[in-house]
Amino acid sequence: MTRLMKFYAVLMIAFLPSLTTAAGSSAAGETNFPADEVATFANRVQNDLASRGVSVAIVARIGRDPAQIPDGIRYTHLGFFVYSTITLPDGSTGQGYRVYNLYQRGGEPTVSDLVQDSPAEFFAGAKRLDAGIIIPDPKLQRKLLGVINSPTYAALHNPRYAVLANPRSNQFQNSNEHVLNVLMAAIYNTGSLAQIKANITAYFDPQVVAITGLKRAFAPLASAALTTQDHGPVIATTTFGAVSRFMDSYDLTSQTYRITPTSVSRF
Repeated sequence: MTRLMKFYAVLMIAFLPSLTTAAGSSAAGETNFPADEVATFANRVQNDLASRGVSVAIVARIGRDPAQIPDGIRYTHLGFFVYSTITLPDGSTGQGYRVYNLYQRGGEPTVSDLVQDSPAEFFAGAKRLDAGIIIPDPKLQRKLLGVINSPTYAALHNPRYAVLANPRSNQFQNSNEHVLNVLMAAIYNTGSLAQIKANITAYFDPQVVAITGLKRAFAPLASAALTTQDHGPVIATTTFGAVSRFMDSYDLTSQTYRITPTSVSRF
């Protein structure tokens, strides 16, 4: 890249908040809240799910500054909360939730990894302690467990990461698209990626993200993870809202709601 192009790339970073903050799929680096506050909130989410008898939930966090998230997007990162046998700090075992999700690799922004972590680790990187919850209907929860505990879960991972990955394509992937792939595998009883993408194209309406042509052109100069080459003229990606609308439209949801440190409320 020439010195002039580098200058323009750096300049454009200041004008790219709607693109650079559309996804927050990194593992926690520096935490934004005291550890005990995060742990208390994570336990609030866990206890709420357990009280409802939930085996698998789709949970969203706000991984970027809410003021810079594009219009129409509330949460940036999705993962599966799976009720599991967990090992406690003293070596004993108990029941609780493990989080199955995809993280953008630190130091390699165009690569992702599938990771299992704790609810506290999941929320450690949040910019606001606010969780979006989708509880699938009981039958779908059972089917999701089957996929998550099978080789299909990992097989649906594409490590080529892009912030605004197009869910209708497998050229790139972000955390939310992997959740959508697994969801489609469970709904349609298939491990075929080609069939999953066909069903996404036919039945799922991704969230349109409004980005000017100038931002779109310069974004990859700031970071290769900001590529939109897997999109046509319209940029659209997987979000909590889009997944929620899809599931509601096909009666696949038991409940959709929001948890904050002080309240539990419906959208």
